[in-house]
Amino acid sequence: MEKRAKDVESLLAASTGQKALDYAIQAAELYMRAAAEKGISKEDAARFRRRCQQLIKFAEQLKAQLPASPPSSSKNGLGLLQGASRLHGNVYPPWSHDPLGAEFQLGPDLKPFVDDTVFPLSEDQVANFLAWHRPHELFGPFSAGQDDDLMTESTRLDLVQDITTDCSVVASLSAAAKIWTGKHAVLSTIMHPFDHERGRPKLSPSGKYIFRLNFNGCARRVTIDDRLPASGTDRALFVINRHNPCLLWPALLEKAYLKVKDYTSRNLLRIKAAYEMENVIITLGTGHISAEEGDVMGLIGEHDYAVQDIDSLSRKFLVKNPWRPKFDTPSSDLDSGSANSPSAGTFWLSIEDIAQHFESMYLNWNPALFTHRKDHHFAWDIPTKDFAASLVRNPQFSIVSQTGGVVWILLSRHFADAELEIARNKSGSLAAVASQLGFMSILVFDRQGYKVQLSDGPTYSGPLVDSPQTLARIESRAGKAYTVVIDQQDLALASYTFTLSFFSSGPIDVKEAEEKMRYFSEQQGAWNRRNAGGNSGCTTYFLNPQYKLSVSHATPISALLATGNKVVHVHIDLIWARGKRANTVRRKDLVVSSGEYRRGCASAELDVLEAGDYTLVCSTFEAQQTADFTLRIGSMTPVTMEPIPADTAGKLRTPLRPFTLRGEGQRWRASIDATWVTRAIASFQSSIPSSEALHYDTRSLPALMVRISIIGGPESQSRILAESKGGVEDSGAVIRSPEFDIEPSSTSHGRTYLVVESLWEHRAAQELCGDIFSDSPIQIGDWEAF
Repeated sequence: MEKRAKDVESLLAASTGQKALDYAIQAAELYMRAAAEKGISKEDAARFRRRCQQLIKFAEQLKAQLPASPPSSSKNGLGLLQGASRLHGNVYPPWSHDPLGAEFQLGPDLKPFVDDTVFPLSEDQVANFLAWHRPHELFGPFSAGQDDDLMTESTRLDLVQDITTDCSVVASLSAAAKIWTGKHAVLSTIMHPFDHERGRPKLSPSGKYIFRLNFNGCARRVTIDDRLPASGTDRALFVINRHNPCLLWPALLEKAYLKVKDYTSRNLLRIKAAYEMENVIITLGTGHISAEEGDVMGLIGEHDYAVQDIDSLSRKFLVKNPWRPKFDTPSSDLDSGSANSPSAGTFWLSIEDIAQHFESMYLNWNPALFTHRKDHHFAWDIPTKDFAASLVRNPQFSIVSQTGGVVWILLSRHFADAELEIARNKSGSLAAVASQLGFMSILVFDRQGYKVQLSDGPTYSGPLVDSPQTLARIESRAGKAYTVVIDQQDLALASYTFTLSFFSSGPIDVKEAEEKMRYFSEQQGAWNRRNAGGNSGCTTYFLNPQYKLSVSHATPISALLATGNKVVHVHIDLIWARGKRANTVRRKDLVVSSGEYRRGCASAELDVLEAGDYTLVCSTFEAQQTADFTLRIGSMTPVTMEPIPADTAGKLRTPLRPFTLRGEGQRWRASIDATWVTRAIASFQSSIPSSEALHYDTRSLPALMVRISIIGGPESQSRILAESKGGVEDSGAVIRSPEFDIEPSSTSHGRTYLVVESLWEHRAAQELCGDIFSDSPIQIGDWEAF
């Protein structure tokens, strides 16, 4: 086995890229198998394990060097998935690949794997709990070969749960009993390590198990150890198989599930402990409830109720109801003897009833729980419509925790008389009035404390709330700077004052976030009926507003395009066009773009933009969408930005007489003359004649292909002076020629003709009309077929 591993290593030494990664994985697997062979010395086994670990690390380095595969979702989506990886103190990264077998082997120190996650136990479980034990302590010791009993079912899978923590676990396991293991084992894609030949899980030598569980938007990696809660009584604290009490994998799957899902109990225990120590005040709020529902349930809509006690064992709250004498629901009465009888005007509610009948739970924590606090008071003028979809005008702060750990961020909006007037003058429910006052939220970004422009990829994204306070809880790393951003939606007033309070158990530094760029310039513009050219797939793309960006020294660059029109999707292209107008976008000329079209705003960034003149194009996704916009450029060295006039600006417009094209092979021409040499551009647009429009569904017709040419010179020696893009255009939109010169016909150069040629047949007649834009007056002859 060692020889085979060395042979693979020799192939590894001569390989690169994906092949090298494959050989590294194969060699690691061979060394792992060599270490497990019978009859080898302890020294050789240890040497093989060390080499296996070295190859695993090398494989990880090789994988990091491979080019990234194309993302399956947008950057925004990937950022959200990464941000959702942290849950109640643990990290569950998106699943990228199946773990190697070597990952489950004992390390050089021969110590089993330990997962440091704390699993809270219910009061009933604590009363029966003895200790966390490994399988051989719970079920062993086993003789040689008996270890298989831990992963092998007997006649059938018959699972039971004694002290219930989450009944859905056993229900789900039992419902799928026939397909967990066997020939088409579902467990094979969920649990690792797995014996695919025998169709059942493997015992992990290190006690480490990795599960592939789907939650928070994708499949994620959940890692546990094999320790299970041992009972000091005859009660069982984990799920067991009635026909094989030693079967291990159901209990491990239950443990992985509870590691992810048991946050409700964990939060309840935390709230219960804080409540008993008088460190939290709890109220519940109802939403809109009809009069009929209120009569049935004994609740009043849009009212708040105080919580006066908590029973974490039965997961119930004692609620004070000063509005009605009772709460009529079958599950509201607490089991006899489990708690004191409620006094008049109070009733016990299960957490399930609260989730069903109440809209909000408010937790007012004691600030004295935290040893460090910092308050920051500020005013905020709500941004104009153009910047409403971006964050550049939002308050942003840099926060650094010197010790790391949990930091709580409380945003408080100060009360204002103007808000009271709005509330008094509005009719409708309290919820409707609150929504008319607007919403606010807290966002947190991992951006080194610098300001951010868009809301993409936050590490924390709080809900938009209509209350004057909102709270965020983040896990911070020691010495790492985070960016905290205040966001809003439809706040009613033009200006507000706020207090932002930071609470932590260690020193924290808070300051206003700084811009990443040193210089900024802004331009206001608009898409109107003349220049709204649409995306680069439209033939009218060249009409879009364009700007010349002049860079004197190499610099990082950022461009933000923002509009107040909430339904318009916008985009930025920075093109290598020497500051001249761009007619289209070719991949080789594209310096950077903002990616997919975004509603309301778009941003493009580049680490280094070399000195030179560039063309920046601002476009909407669809042509003829009108809106005002603001273009904001940031850089580390001064840059200049100026609008590029349309190539028809300042030119004389001479209309062409309309004519009709039918069928294939038609060619029409019109002479063009000028008193002196004149620079010009020809532009056409087509439509179906009104006399024939009723006979055709224009959406189903194929494109009419047309070539526009400018031909000059003597009749016998004529040559093409200019031709429309690609030689052929779809006449369903605007067709234009490049710039060309018109020579006076009195010279020896001969006449200049504008030629239009149809290259398609079996098509409805098309009426073409257009204009020639020129530097000086011109004369256009009649159309003639030739």
